[in-house]
Amino acid sequence: MKLLTMDVDFIKSHLKAHPDFPKKGIVFLDIFPLLRSPVAFETLITHFVYRLTSHTIAASPSKKIDVIVGLDARGFLLGPLIALRLGAAFVPVRKRGKLPGRCVSASYEKEYGTDIFEMQADAIQPGQTVVVVDDLIATGGSAKAAGELIAQQGGKTLEYLFVIELPFLKGAAKLNAPVYSIVQADE
Repeated sequence: MKLLTMDVDFIKSHLKAHPDFPKKGIVFLDIFPLLRSPVAFETLITHFVYRLTSHTIAASPSKKIDVIVGLDARGFLLGPLIALRLGAAFVPVRKRGKLPGRCVSASYEKEYGTDIFEMQADAIQPGQTVVVVDDLIATGGSAKAAGELIAQQGGKTLEYLFVIELPFLKGAAKLNAPVYSIVQADE
């Protein structure tokens, strides 16, 4: 466990705080400095893979993860690498109108209205086990919509992975599977 704590501290040290972004009173934690450091990025991906192989897969009835779902857009940076390391498929969830072919959709609440996420209709097969990944969970709306898309196709969400969680917004309570986040930001 000491190594995992060191990972968390190392990852956290690469996040950059931007006060008053995107609006006054919000402190935005930027993950992009992690991606500019190959060692930090490798630590992040390895940390997530270790979590999945040591905990999530062990707790899964099938003892495997079939699909990693990445949320638009930062989940696209993390998800394919995690999927590749696990021998799983990668499936993107995008905003409406960005994916070709037949899609399934789910709406979610945003600060000023609603938005719609889509997934290609044949991306997940019934019974497949799925993990969702994104950079941040705040209110949980977009992750919840992804979980709904997975369920619409008969998939089983095993876990949601996030680099950063804002626990005071209670987004994890909206989700249909456990949440694992590396950094909890209480501001």
